[in-house]
Amino acid sequence: MNHKNKPAYLTLYESLREEILSGARACGSRLPSRRTLSRDRSISPVTVDHSYELLCEEGYAESRPRSGYYVIYQDSDRFSRPASSAVDRSPVPVVPGGSRDCFPFPTLARTMRRVLSEYGEAILIKAPNAGCTELREAISRYLARSRGIQAGAEQIIIGSGAEYLYGLVVEMLGRDRIYGIEFPSYAKIEQVYRAKGVCCDLLPLEHDGISPAALRATSASVLHITPYRSYPSGVTASASRRRDYLEWVSHPGRVIVEDDYESEFSLLRKAEETVYAATKKENVIYLNTFSRSVSPSLRIGYMVLPRKLMKLYERQVGFYSCSVPVFEQFVLAEIISSGEFERHINRIRREERKKA
Repeated sequence: MNHKNKPAYLTLYESLREEILSGARACGSRLPSRRTLSRDRSISPVTVDHSYELLCEEGYAESRPRSGYYVIYQDSDRFSRPASSAVDRSPVPVVPGGSRDCFPFPTLARTMRRVLSEYGEAILIKAPNAGCTELREAISRYLARSRGIQAGAEQIIIGSGAEYLYGLVVEMLGRDRIYGIEFPSYAKIEQVYRAKGVCCDLLPLEHDGISPAALRATSASVLHITPYRSYPSGVTASASRRRDYLEWVSHPGRVIVEDDYESEFSLLRKAEETVYAATKKENVIYLNTFSRSVSPSLRIGYMVLPRKLMKLYERQVGFYSCSVPVFEQFVLAEIISSGEFERHINRIRREERKKA
């Protein structure tokens, strides 16, 4: 791994995380004091503090008053419960379509005028079935710098919102599978799957993700998860549960649909790693939309396919025409490429941190 362009605290965080995941630092063990670690690695105590804060935020460690930092992530037994000392990740209620600020209208209007002026009659041309190249390339670059997802534009499929993309998933993977979904979960997930004629297995959520026992017992071969924040429970999957999901999907024939809705607004200093980015087996489909980050009226979503599923997609549903107007795709591509999208996200995150 090349550390030259990374901040020192992030390099240290990744090093400690790998030691925890490999078992070199076992669950319950005490991490070195900030003074010891700063001396041994020739870094400042502030750098150590920032690294430890990240480990705590992501559920790998916890701070104990007057005692230090301790590892709480356990991997000795897949699908096991987290240590009793695990950090409290109590559900935070969330409400769809709440008070989150929409994208600034003046900027949106200005971008629309620019697209009309610069693209001209190109907005009247039919889009490629998977979506306009400009938007897919803009999303590809955005995911690489913000979510750690390395995916080419050819792996990205544009569609008119999450529900439409859920349907494409079923058309691609087939109706003869059992689809495991969180319980409770966003109602439309189950509604779309059942409307498509598939059998759903409802997997109960605990305080940190899907119940390990339910995950062990399910006959599902497709698992639909919302690890960032599940609605209506507000549950965020811990590092241990995310590793459980990766273990589950490592078995042949299984696929995860990772619904990363609203993750852009995470208040963490570093966005939690996606399940898509964490797997090397190319068996996770990543899905997100712009309905909360830009506007509910902008019905644009996208899914990122692992390369090994691209031929299946082309064979099963590649003939579907793109369901999003070209004009809206060009506008969104301009918003992302100009940096306006990320400036908007960062502004909202700053405001939310002040309220926290």
